[in-house]
Amino acid sequence: MSIDITAAFDSGNIVVEEINDTSATLSIRKDKDSDFFQWFHFRVSCAIGDELTLAIRGLKDSAYPQGWPGYQACVSEDRDYWGRTESSYDDKSGTLTIRYIASSNIVWFAYFAPYGMERHHDLIAEMAAVEGVTCRTLGYSLEGQPIDCLEMGSGDKQVWLYARQHPGETMAEWWIDGALDMLTDPSHPQARLLLQKCRLHIVPNMNPDGSRRGHLRTNFAGINLNREWHEPSAEKSPEVLCVRNAMDESGVDFAIDVHGDEAIPAVFIAGFEGIPSWTDEMGRKYHAYRDRLAERTPDFQTELGYPVAAKGKANLSMSTNQVAERFGAIAMTLEMPFKDNRDLPDPEQGWSPERCQLLAEDCLATLAEQIDDI
Repeated sequence: MSIDITAAFDSGNIVVEEINDTSATLSIRKDKDSDFFQWFHFRVSCAIGDELTLAIRGLKDSAYPQGWPGYQACVSEDRDYWGRTESSYDDKSGTLTIRYIASSNIVWFAYFAPYGMERHHDLIAEMAAVEGVTCRTLGYSLEGQPIDCLEMGSGDKQVWLYARQHPGETMAEWWIDGALDMLTDPSHPQARLLLQKCRLHIVPNMNPDGSRRGHLRTNFAGINLNREWHEPSAEKSPEVLCVRNAMDESGVDFAIDVHGDEAIPAVFIAGFEGIPSWTDEMGRKYHAYRDRLAERTPDFQTELGYPVAAKGKANLSMSTNQVAERFGAIAMTLEMPFKDNRDLPDPEQGWSPERCQLLAEDCLATLAEQIDDI
């Protein structure tokens, strides 16, 4: 009996080219009105004991083909625990072949552990019910979904944490999930300190349309939101426009834009070195945060990362650079891997939701230790 495959659900993405018994040839649907594609998320119905062979073709033309060598696909049979399964990439044909022996009649596969919009709404509902947390709608996406912002704390330092400008980078919302869990724990000393000294503005998902549609990188209009911060518009990028407007109202002292990187097998941050208003004092504070985070957790490192922009050459259409330039803020882009962490590999799960959540705690604890210097 042949297997069945579908992606007709929240954040699903796959195209079924051919099914032959327990094998299938697949491809990934492009983001709407865009050439970006890399995210996949689909369900296989099968018999227990089936040896599944799933070949995803056409990946030479994907957004980041360098992300496939060494990559192991995520798999789950309960949509709660996500492990990794044997995967191999043929560079010549551009095919990723996923192999898995089913121990359930239904198996889910994904590029990274999904964080769908229903889970997002559960998170918002849970957090909005916590004493001291305010939820407000900053605006709406092109398809009318709310851009939720959770706010808490009574201090003067204005801290912004925001995620999933690129919807396929689901590790970013897992990170936010961990940050919120820490901040709403009344027994956590560093959380109490941050709430005393800061006003925190947290946007768990800046791209709900792309998230629901199973996009990698763009919104409903095919726009990369992290290239809109210099001049966002209601017509193309209302998601950025409403967040930037809210930042203009509050000001920003410290900001983390949370992302995932397809190719680099490590956690790292990218700063704002090339902005026109860069000062050595801003650099000292940024590097102090980065170095202290590296001391705190071995899951973070400073060896691998992006090239540093030359003086005055920063791309101000990107949020980290725009926020640093616009507000004089200590801003950064936090990147987590789709692959495993090179320095601390985990064959069972690779980089995982659990590690995203733990990393968020370390990032906030580091901020708490340096908040008086921000």
